[in-house]
Amino acid sequence: MIRIISALLLSFSTACVLAQNASPPLQLADTAPDRHIVVPGDTLWGISGKFLKEPYRWPELWRMNKEQVKNPHLIYPGQILVLDRSGNDPQLRLETVKVSPKVHSEPLSLAIPSIPQSDIEPFLSRPMVLDEDGLKDAPKIVATQEDRVYLGPGGRIYVNGLKGNAKLWQVFRPTKPVTDPETNEPIGHEAFYLGTATLVAEGEPATLTIATAIQEIGINDRLVPATRAEIVNYAPHVPAKKLQGQVAAIYGGVKETGRHSIVTLNRGSRDGIEAGHVLAIYRNGGERLYRDGNETTNIKLPPERYGLVFVFRVFERISYALVMDVTRPVVVSDIVRTP
Repeated sequence: MIRIISALLLSFSTACVLAQNASPPLQLADTAPDRHIVVPGDTLWGISGKFLKEPYRWPELWRMNKEQVKNPHLIYPGQILVLDRSGNDPQLRLETVKVSPKVHSEPLSLAIPSIPQSDIEPFLSRPMVLDEDGLKDAPKIVATQEDRVYLGPGGRIYVNGLKGNAKLWQVFRPTKPVTDPETNEPIGHEAFYLGTATLVAEGEPATLTIATAIQEIGINDRLVPATRAEIVNYAPHVPAKKLQGQVAAIYGGVKETGRHSIVTLNRGSRDGIEAGHVLAIYRNGGERLYRDGNETTNIKLPPERYGLVFVFRVFERISYALVMDVTRPVVVSDIVRTP
């Protein structure tokens, strides 16, 4: 009898824990379509937002397991996604179309990415987070066309130390420390991406032409061979455990930023951060002075959630995230945590 009662108590306790940890029901977007035809330019995040009020719950809509979240089935333009509302919970699936047997394959590069690839492509190739002297031995710009201080696209630069057969090079500014807003200690050194340059003539110095530039390029900036960025196809998902950190820096050194901008977080792989994690972003509520007659009290206001960020590249102590949906500008020291 004691064993039976113990077993019943154990089963009841387990059921309570599962109930507490269970996710709330999926909420479909008010205008969720019955089907969606994938087109070039679509992203997993964008499609998910068509069907769900919370786009980061995409894996649940697809019934993905943990492994499928990291290696989701690739989705290509032309495929049709169908929303099945027949069960207790909605489910998304690919429409099966019967066609004549034929050999058919799609290049991986045509699969739609998780988030806009053009916004993050420069951040997917090394170097980005380095040791303090990580660019010390990289090829260096020693002169510019007509001795100009800074140049843009089409400008001619002269570089010492250029080796190898690469024709396209990425241009970076020497590293700067990233400071943890919680401890005020450096947690990494960040190389600032400036643009690309193409080799015109070998030599010492070698001659290159600036192809693209997000900021002006000048003497002492460094070069590394350009590499092809891989598509980020991690399904957007919520961390399995409670995580919290802060915005440590905004790319470009600006004070505030908005949607589809890059932010640096003070949490990395050692803290459990993974590519594909979606975190909610909060503004600290601060304190307010409350007066009641002759008495005054400091009231600490709770943090206010105002958006989401999508982590797309992770290092040991820091990570990069793309700002997705926000209702106010993002500033350094804003809080990020598991939604």
